[in-house]
Amino acid sequence: MRNKHLLIIILLIISFSFSVSGQKLVNSPYSRFNLGMLEPAGSFRSLGMGGMGVAMRDNNSIYFHNPASYSSIDTNSFVFDFGIDYSMNILSDGESKYFSDDVNFDHLLMGFPVIKGLGVAIGLVPLSNGYYKISQSVKEGDPDYDPISGGYTSYHGGEGGFTNLFAGTGINLTKNISAGINMSILFGQVKRINQFRFDDYDRMFHNNTTEQLQVSGINFDYGVQYNAFLKNDLFITAGFSFTSGKNFKSTYENISYVFSSYGSKDTLSYTSDNSSKVFLPGSFRTGLTFGKKNKLVAGADYISTKWSDAKIPGQIGFLADTKSWLFGVEFIPEKYSNFNYIKRIEYRLGVRLVDNYLVINGEQIKESGITAGAGIPLKRTLSKINVFMDFTRKKGSFENNLHIENYFTVGASLSLYDFWFIKRKYE
Repeated sequence: MRNKHLLIIILLIISFSFSVSGQKLVNSPYSRFNLGMLEPAGSFRSLGMGGMGVAMRDNNSIYFHNPASYSSIDTNSFVFDFGIDYSMNILSDGESKYFSDDVNFDHLLMGFPVIKGLGVAIGLVPLSNGYYKISQSVKEGDPDYDPISGGYTSYHGGEGGFTNLFAGTGINLTKNISAGINMSILFGQVKRINQFRFDDYDRMFHNNTTEQLQVSGINFDYGVQYNAFLKNDLFITAGFSFTSGKNFKSTYENISYVFSSYGSKDTLSYTSDNSSKVFLPGSFRTGLTFGKKNKLVAGADYISTKWSDAKIPGQIGFLADTKSWLFGVEFIPEKYSNFNYIKRIEYRLGVRLVDNYLVINGEQIKESGITAGAGIPLKRTLSKINVFMDFTRKKGSFENNLHIENYFTVGASLSLYDFWFIKRKYE
């Protein structure tokens, strides 16, 4: 009966997740380029530790950064992880500040063993968010005012994003070495609009440009881990994973036209391309963790992606290579304490240093973030609620007409762990 109840809960959560997995409405003008702003990837346990996960392996967590980790899932168990986050972005251009926020579905992860040492994981995780809104009114006396055309209002907006649906498996090759593979299905689209409306509505032609990019396809992630057990429950784990570069199927459309208040409309340009491919580069990830079993884990990841090799319609010149350093630590005072609940809570801290893949006015955007999190155990089970907080700054210099974004995120996930494949004689 217990398993039946848990199954009903999971099915309800899955249904709810797809009902809320829409556009994240957090305004970031940096989403105007490329695929939009890339989302931090990982479960909330991982994100609470700066996003690291290449050398992480645990019997009740899923680390899709490295599919070799799936081999650590316990025999006869089932792991389910569902998360929702709240994000708030404060923009500053040196003179004014702008605010936006939203609550949204973040991830859905499931994992289970096939046999001892062979695990499978499935998940739905975001890749990028393309939402933004920018508007400006130019009046007489403003620096951009032209007496010939008069005042005008410009509007730039975007929506959509891209998502990865993955399924993978990991296997123990030896006592210390494991390997794994993910198959990822990338899908989604971004839509963008640029519009200029003149104050002299009746005598001027107004301009409208719309752009739409759809991308879909399959790619693979490969990973290995080496895990060494030392004396006194100490351990050290090294991991490596990579994603190969891939040409994805795409559809690109760009149309620009002028229109007047009398209903007339003239197309200035139209581009439609269903045959070209979008090339997304591969990523290389390495990680190292060490610690004491059920007590402490600390480590770091390094990720490199050669985004300058990417080919994305309409985005030539806005791409740069990226390097990311992710650091994290988790401490558990006493995981199996019978008398002190506070000692069973998992405490996490992390730091993230990232070169953003976006280049504007010759300057590469920089990111830095600090994270914190906790794993709150549920009674009489290995299931828990994972919470995390993240403060990330995306910075461009005011001298290059760029801005600073202070991005705050808090999230909570329900991580269920149960022995699904054991037949009980008594309920």
